[in-house]
Amino acid sequence: AIKAIKFTIGFTPATKTDFTFSCRLLKISTSSYYYWLKKPESNRQIENRKLLQAIAAIAQMSRHTYGSPRIWAELRAQGYNVSKRRVARLMKENGIYAATKRKFKVTTNSKHTYSIALNLLKQRFMTSRKAQVWVSDITYIKANNGWVYLTVIIDLYDRKVIGWAISHTMKAADTIVPAWKMAINNRPVYQPLIFHSDRGVQYACDEFRKMIQNNALITQSMSRKANCYDNAVAESFFKSLKVEAIYRRFFGNKKQAEIAVFEYIETRYNTNRSHSALGGLTIKEFENINTLKHVA
Repeated sequence: AIKAIKFTIGFTPATKTDFTFSCRLLKISTSSYYYWLKKPESNRQIENRKLLQAIAAIAQMSRHTYGSPRIWAELRAQGYNVSKRRVARLMKENGIYAATKRKFKVTTNSKHTYSIALNLLKQRFMTSRKAQVWVSDITYIKANNGWVYLTVIIDLYDRKVIGWAISHTMKAADTIVPAWKMAINNRPVYQPLIFHSDRGVQYACDEFRKMIQNNALITQSMSRKANCYDNAVAESFFKSLKVEAIYRRFFGNKKQAEIAVFEYIETRYNTNRSHSALGGLTIKEFENINTLKHVA
């Protein structure tokens, strides 16, 4: 009841009359209110205040894209011994929320006469080594002077975007072909690899299939028709990209959108963004830990 005075007359009493009226309205004595104002913070309150400052700093660092689970994981990494429930409660009480996702339109054109590959992935998104399974997808980003299209190739082992291309058309030569060349250059294939995508014409066309067939270790896989869950990791990446780097920004031209994509992939997602699939680690941390294991 005493706390309610702040919301009744503001954070400080405007006048003595306002203060007295508020106390009567809430049925508390004026002496009780003054005692509450002057009493020292408890240890719990001090801890909560410091914890809230750390939570706010992490939320700001993530551009308000981290929910309570990721903020809790980051706090633990910083040495805070705190429960998930406490973090969630403090965030809720202080209006700290992650940005929400929006629905986005499908860019897949599967109405073509090219052959379709079998679904070899079957929603098995965990792998035991690099270059065991790659997934790919294409999405769009709106700029003031038109659309740009982003193609990504992600290695399921560490969730790293190993190949990507941004283009002004949906042609295979501008989308998956340059993304594939980057992926092969960044992570050469020396063991059997499954390359999974949707049934889009870019992935089914002869131009791209010839590139895959150049390496006998690579087998192509495609999602079932109209089943987005078969390529959930790529879909999840696009949702993260749009929430964290696209939705709250206005791109005056295509170049600005291209720069935003580059910054997100190369300076955030592939480096210092934590990933739930990696146990809350960043891709760099995950790579360092596994490098040490192999050395040991």
